[in-house]
Amino acid sequence: MQQADQIPDKALARRSFEHAAAGYDQAAVLQKEVGQRLLERLDLMNLQPLRVLDLGAGTGQCLPGLFERYAKAQVVALDIALPMLGHARKKGRWLRRPRCVCADAEKLPFTDNSFDLVFSNLMLQWCVDLQSTFQELQRILRPGGLLLFSSFGPDTLKELRESWQSVDAFSHVNAFVDMHDVGDALVRARFTDAVVDVERLTLTYPDVLQLMRELKQIGAHNVTGGRPRGLTGKAHLQRVIESYERFRRDGVLPASYEIVNGHAWAVSNETSVPLESIRRR
Repeated sequence: MQQADQIPDKALARRSFEHAAAGYDQAAVLQKEVGQRLLERLDLMNLQPLRVLDLGAGTGQCLPGLFERYAKAQVVALDIALPMLGHARKKGRWLRRPRCVCADAEKLPFTDNSFDLVFSNLMLQWCVDLQSTFQELQRILRPGGLLLFSSFGPDTLKELRESWQSVDAFSHVNAFVDMHDVGDALVRARFTDAVVDVERLTLTYPDVLQLMRELKQIGAHNVTGGRPRGLTGKAHLQRVIESYERFRRDGVLPASYEIVNGHAWAVSNETSVPLESIRRR
């Protein structure tokens, strides 16, 4: 469970992604790689959906892979940042385009049982209430529909977090939910056959300032409630830079990412009848 100062500010996150839309694809190398790996997991699923929701579609990095796999399906791209969807719609390499919807994943503007597949790449970590979000997804999925997602785990950017913690007590790095808490939230939302696993990836940088610039470029800089409200002074920042240097290996600085992958199935329409309620005529 996240502490109050670690909960993301949804309005700030939306503005951050709106501002990042134009340069997102150039910097979102990790997001593209994780998305491709998530798409490959679909090849293991016995599923032929008629309606697909790309939840948190951003600029549409994963849309071509969804169109390729499900040629007959209607694909809906949803994102909280309208400029992101603008870039998704402008990509003209598809024979057909997605229906784009600007909305909050925690308050979906869809009727019950609307989709056969919900696909979500690295978006759920921005939700304030993960269980409530899963309940919304349970509501819009048709019985037996599939939820497939990736998210960030708590070890993401651990080097940057530790470096800031050595300087002050503010929250400078976004906090992310543990794999086990994700699984528990799925179960409480009545999903079945939930499977959650973790992958660990590492990017490298010549200096920590490049990492910080990249996070800002993709809109993923700190949006927690416990973030400092003032500007960071040069002396303060220099101490962070010096602290991060203890992680340098082979001439580069690492940035760790913990990727939480999961899939689960919406509850079916089948009803169970207790054995003791059956009476012989």
